[in-house]
Amino acid sequence: MSGQSLLVPGKISPTRPVPASIARPEYVGKDAPTPYSGPEVQDAETIEKMRIAGRIAAQAMAEAAKHIQPGVTTDELDRVAHEFMCDHGAYPSTLGYRGFPKSLCSSLNEVICHGIPDSTVLKDGDIVNLDVTAYIHGVHGDNNATYLCGEVDEESRLLVERTQEALNRAIKAVKPGRQINIIGRVIESYAKRFGYGVVRDFTGHGINSSFHSGLIVPHYDSPHHTTDIKPGMTFTIEPMLTLGTYEYDMWADGWTVVTKDRKRTAQFEHTLVVTDTGAEILTLP
Repeated sequence: MSGQSLLVPGKISPTRPVPASIARPEYVGKDAPTPYSGPEVQDAETIEKMRIAGRIAAQAMAEAAKHIQPGVTTDELDRVAHEFMCDHGAYPSTLGYRGFPKSLCSSLNEVICHGIPDSTVLKDGDIVNLDVTAYIHGVHGDNNATYLCGEVDEESRLLVERTQEALNRAIKAVKPGRQINIIGRVIESYAKRFGYGVVRDFTGHGINSSFHSGLIVPHYDSPHHTTDIKPGMTFTIEPMLTLGTYEYDMWADGWTVVTKDRKRTAQFEHTLVVTDTGAEILTLP
C-alpha cells in the first residue's frame, strides 16, 4: 500500500450561499431534523420526484469527480458539486444537516466517511470518496463513489473495485419478501474472501422526504435487522470496506471518521426503490 502520510484537518472555507429561490430541507438552521414518522413505502409521485433528485445528485458527483487530480483541494470539489446542484434547482442536502458545513462529504484514504471538504490538497495515489445528496421537490437522492487520483497502488485499486462489486451484489440481492439483512449477508460474505473489514456502525438508511428516515440497512450479516423488503420502499445501500479493522476513531470536528489502524477504506452508494421483482437504482446520471 502507498506509504503516504496520514491526513490532518485542513482549513474550512466560509459557507457557500444557496439562492433564496431554492427550497431548503426542514432541518436547515436547526440542531437536528424532525424525526420521520411517515411510511417506508412511497407512492408513485414521490418515487418519480426521487428519480429527479437522484439524477441531479449523481450528475453533481460525476461533475465534481472530473476535477479529481493531484493538486486540487477537496474544497474545490465541494464548490463544483454545490454550484451544479444550485444551478439545477436543488439544495445540497448535507449543507446544514446537523451543522455539517459543506455540500458534499470528501473522504480520502483512511477516512471511512463524513470527511469535511477543506484546504486539503489531493496527492498522486490518493483514493477519494465523494458523497453527494440533492434535495428537490421535497425529497432527497443520495449517492457516493470512490475515485482514484493519479497512479494508485494495486492494493488500494482492488479495494475500490471490490467495494463497488459488493454494492452491485447487494443491489441484486434486493427482492420483495426477503429480509433487509440479506443485504449485509451478501456484502460481508463477499468482503471476507479478501480479508476486508466491513464497517458496522455506519449503515445504509431509509430515504424519501427525510434524509434519514430511521430504517437501518446494515452492511454486515445482522440477525437483528429483519424488516421485510416491500415494493415501493426507498433506501440506500452504501458498504464501507477496509483493508484492516472496521473499528474507527472520530476527529475532533465530530464528523470525520477514520479507521483505527489508519489503513485505507472505500465506499460506494446508491439510492434504490424496491420494485415487484428487485430494485431500481434512482441515482444514475
